[in-house]
Amino acid sequence: SPAGMVLSVLVILLLSVLYEAVKMGKAVLLRRALLALPRSLSQEALTQPQEGDSDPAQGSPSLMAFPVSFPRWFWFHVGQTLFHVVQVVLGYMVMLAVMSYNAWIFLGAIVGSTLGYFM
Repeated sequence: SPAGMVLSVLVILLLSVLYEAVKMGKAVLLRRALLALPRSLSQEALTQPQEGDSDPAQGSPSLMAFPVSFPRWFWFHVGQTLFHVVQVVLGYMVMLAVMSYNAWIFLGAIVGSTLGYFM
């Protein structure tokens, strides 16, 4: 039906916009993660707590291997991983829709990707 086709094209258009938004969000998160990394990438600098963090495991080597509070860059990496999973899922969904070989669906994906990049 024509209403179903219009709805399908709009859904694909929105999925394409969301894909581009997630891609840009991932780039912003990467920039923040790079700023959160310590200047020195030695093992001591990576396991040292940030300013203001308390370290109950001071002096205990077995507990130092698994710090209680993870550094900020670790949480940025977790966020990047989640953004990547969402980006891959959305990309495969749009690809699957385009593989239906429907010209309107294809145009919806192209327009959505263009709008998402523009915004």
